[in-house]
Amino acid sequence: MASLNSFHSLRITPLLCLTLVLALFGAGCSRSNSSSAEAKAGKKGEAGKKGATAENAETAPPVAVTTARAESRAVPSYVQATGSLVAEETSDVASQASGQVVSTPVGVGAFVRQGDVVARLNDRDARLRLQQSQAGVGQAVAAVRQAEARIGLTPGGNFQESAIPEVRAAGSNLEQAQAQLRLAEANEKRYRALVETGDVAMSTYDQYRTARDTARAQVNAARQALEVAINTARQSNQAVQSAQAGVESARAAVAIAQKAVADTVIRAPYAGYVSSRPVAVGEYVTPASVIATVLRTNPIKLQLLVPEADAPHLTPGMGVSLEVDAFKDRKFAGQVSAINPAIDPASRSATVEALVQNPDNALRSGMFATARIARPGGGRAVYVPRAAVLADQNTQSYRVFVIQNDTAKLRVVQLGTEEGDMLQILSGVEADEVLATSNLQQLFEGARIRVEQ
Repeated sequence: MASLNSFHSLRITPLLCLTLVLALFGAGCSRSNSSSAEAKAGKKGEAGKKGATAENAETAPPVAVTTARAESRAVPSYVQATGSLVAEETSDVASQASGQVVSTPVGVGAFVRQGDVVARLNDRDARLRLQQSQAGVGQAVAAVRQAEARIGLTPGGNFQESAIPEVRAAGSNLEQAQAQLRLAEANEKRYRALVETGDVAMSTYDQYRTARDTARAQVNAARQALEVAINTARQSNQAVQSAQAGVESARAAVAIAQKAVADTVIRAPYAGYVSSRPVAVGEYVTPASVIATVLRTNPIKLQLLVPEADAPHLTPGMGVSLEVDAFKDRKFAGQVSAINPAIDPASRSATVEALVQNPDNALRSGMFATARIARPGGGRAVYVPRAAVLADQNTQSYRVFVIQNDTAKLRVVQLGTEEGDMLQILSGVEADEVLATSNLQQLFEGARIRVEQ
């Protein structure tokens, strides 16, 4: 009976159900009214903020800025191409002599000037041959002096036949014989006349005639002796000349020996960097061996592949601007030096070479480069100072503030190329518009500004 009474006491009556329904309905209405009130309050808050921003723009003090005017400039036409940097000259330095390497004063990466020593070979044999050749010169000079002494020449004197003692003696004998001949001829003539008049006997005349004939024979003999003396002197002079030729030959041998000594020192052919040095001390090298590889990198050569449609418009001397990945914030300038007249049938492009000044060796052989070659023609573009452009990191965009009626107007712009401190604007700004160039972080759309000079 007790449990049954408990069950009846837990039964929900119709009156209790009605009471619960009314309570739940009232709670729902209360929450709905509260949410509506909060929404209305939020809308009023946003409206209040917008009103406050506009009010701040009108009541806030003007921002002091400097200004600059957008410029319209001529923009040249470019041919853009890619290529590689190579050394202007590459030399595999070799030795002109064979020998053992005794010194290698430079290594890979070293900068050498023209004439700097790259390697040295053992020069003992070459120096011994040089000493031998120098001794040969001394012997040849002594032979010249001896030949000169035979004919009475002083060192370095000129040859004169009449100055040779033998020639002078033979000449004197000839003159004496000629004088005796003249006397004998005169006596023969006088006695011939006396014979004709009968004053002198024929036997006396025969004596004087014989004396004349003898004098003539003596003159002929003296003349032949003089010719022999002259020929002998000339032969002696030829011996002097032969000895002098021997001196020249010995001196040439000395020069060859000196070159052999010099060839044991291998020098750099021009200023550049050593990119390879495959030999070491102790190795035996020949003229076919590569001692070192030297690269001339100033100026450095840029080789580009240009489409065949652009190749006819390029000529040597045109300006080239290039960039490399190693120096993204730096641009290098050069000039077109050569254009290959042939088109590659595989790539349908022409090879263009340009020389780029590289005094600090920043550009290295083998680097990949992107280049632009200025060509005739082009158009105009708008440029603004770099200080007038604000980079927005949140939106990854670029903005400027155009000044209109002392008010800053926000513009989103698209950038082009750089020219010094000026940036090309592809869109967003027109030429001659005035832009703020300072305090850009303090500016916003509609901000009042005050221009400072």
